[in-house]
Amino acid sequence: MPSTSILGTSILGGALAVALALAPMAKADPVKIRMGWVAAPASLVPILFPKEGIAKHNGISYTVEAIHFQGSPLQITAQQSGEIDIAALGFSSFSIAVENAGMADLKIIADEIQWGIPGYGTADFAVLKDSPIKRVEDLKGKVLVTNGIGGGLDMIMKAMMLKRGMIDKRDFSVIEIAFPNMKSVLMEHKADLVPSTLPWSRDPEFIANTRTFFTTNEAMGHVGLSFWVARQPFLDKNRAVMVDLLEDYVRSIHWYLDPANHDAAVKVVSDFTKVPVATMQDWLFTKADNYRDPNGLTDIDAVSRNVHSQRELGLIKADLDARQHDGLALIKEASARLK
Repeated sequence: MPSTSILGTSILGGALAVALALAPMAKADPVKIRMGWVAAPASLVPILFPKEGIAKHNGISYTVEAIHFQGSPLQITAQQSGEIDIAALGFSSFSIAVENAGMADLKIIADEIQWGIPGYGTADFAVLKDSPIKRVEDLKGKVLVTNGIGGGLDMIMKAMMLKRGMIDKRDFSVIEIAFPNMKSVLMEHKADLVPSTLPWSRDPEFIANTRTFFTTNEAMGHVGLSFWVARQPFLDKNRAVMVDLLEDYVRSIHWYLDPANHDAAVKVVSDFTKVPVATMQDWLFTKADNYRDPNGLTDIDAVSRNVHSQRELGLIKADLDARQHDGLALIKEASARLK
């Protein structure tokens, strides 16, 4: 008969063997995905899953940490240093990230919004209603506003100026102002032209005191304004998790765009942004809103054309073919799960 000590050792050894055998079966902790965003509701990142049941994988295979930035260029540094995993960039900041910041492994993985789609909302640029500015040339010596130097709005604005022979710093100056503060900066005559973007462009006071000076369509046409990008090593390491996230993202887009959810969707945005429901009720998530691809697909060719336009205008030094950075296979796979 074995001694008590030998029996105890045997039992302990057996338990340890079972534990080691089961270890690979233990569920891994969710991967935390740090995501940058600039402005809601153009970006849905901070309000990604507004209703229970939309996200099937959130909290299981991944969790999201939404990190706010004033402009997309600021996300370039954060992504380069590893502070965020997914950035929301536009055609302009994307080209800077690839060419200037050296992130040649950057992939476009999902879309947020596009401008210049016929029948949908876009961004205008506004001056005060009683402003003496009538032509682009009248902005000589004036102060123009952007949310971020080097960002999409900044490049669109400068493209229009260059078409009229107006060069930044030589003929006009540009200051950075957060979107919610642009109206007061314009009305207090601290600047002469500001972007007119949703939802702030629907502010009754803004409408009453401003007029559209030119549009994005007039400056640059169809624009790939905001899309998600991630670096290839991160995608390689977390491929299955990313497909889960993108599946949930497409499901979320579908929920927001469904007319049956309109009132609830507007309330979610209102609660987050503090913009009154009445200001957004008649346009948000309709054709009057910015265009959102229902399956989160970025128009890669449009991004290439936008970058090429920047190069032709002398706004950037190097051209770029966005097709070499097409990472949409993941979201296409994710969308196929929903069919």
